[in-house]
Amino acid sequence: MKVASVQFNHAPGDIEYNLNRISVFCKQAAKEGNELVVFPEMCITGYWHVRDFSRADIKKLAEFVPAGKSTQYLLELAAKHNMSIGAGLIELADDGKLYNTYIVAMPNGKTASHRKLHCFINKHMASGDEYTVFELPNGVKTGILICYDNNIIENVRITALMGADILLAPHQTGGCVTPSPLCMGAIDVDLWEQRETRAKELESEFKGPKGRAWLMKWLPARAHDNGMFLIFSNGVGRDDTEVRTGNATIFDPYGNILAETWEAADKMVSANLDLSLLPDCIGRRWIKSRRPNLYAPIIVETGMEEDIRKVRFSNINE
Repeated sequence: MKVASVQFNHAPGDIEYNLNRISVFCKQAAKEGNELVVFPEMCITGYWHVRDFSRADIKKLAEFVPAGKSTQYLLELAAKHNMSIGAGLIELADDGKLYNTYIVAMPNGKTASHRKLHCFINKHMASGDEYTVFELPNGVKTGILICYDNNIIENVRITALMGADILLAPHQTGGCVTPSPLCMGAIDVDLWEQRETRAKELESEFKGPKGRAWLMKWLPARAHDNGMFLIFSNGVGRDDTEVRTGNATIFDPYGNILAETWEAADKMVSANLDLSLLPDCIGRRWIKSRRPNLYAPIIVETGMEEDIRKVRFSNINE
């Protein structure tokens, strides 16, 4: 099965522009024979610029899923190219709640969607409370976890236990200011704006501890320990006051890199997934050795739990 991961620099709030960029990459992905193409978190609406929006301003960008225009457009592209397409936006739910949602539109007319479980981008947006595993048209079971969701190891393990063979991991990350001193860090936005003349400096940031080096501390383990292929898609370039580091990557179920890029540009990478690796990979063997009777403490509150926004933004002057 051939799959693709895309990094691109979305235009904040410009849904038409962002869908057009998605369309261009879908055409390329289909031409190269991909069955699935994965785009970043909230790439249809834009991401970081909404952090201080009022509820009314967020609602202007939000859409129903799957009835909204963006989902329907993705379905049209999926049918046209005979390919499944994943992309993120802001969802307006029937009950009025707003979610950071990721949609997969399939050529058979079906859709799957996941609401981010750990949403912190804006106080007016809610976190989802369900895991998402579905079947692609070819029968391959696929899960979705959005950005921060992947940092919580329980989320990935549960998705694996639900039978996922592939994990879609759309992000808007890298270049972030965080409370942890050795985790990522800000990248000067002027460096991105001057990327044509400062290319080596920018590449160093993308490859270093603010980008790839940070990802490689933990992301391959999510694939390896849970016996899944993992498709990491990310924004790239300036995202309001931050710079996303791209690093679109595809991992096999041993955590090996099948394809990656650290280019400071809109870029697609693709790889062939050898599904025959799945049954006997080490992660799946380890899962068979689990002793669930020992794991009751993992669902007991410790008293250390805090609101996701407090954890994400503690000691940070937004």
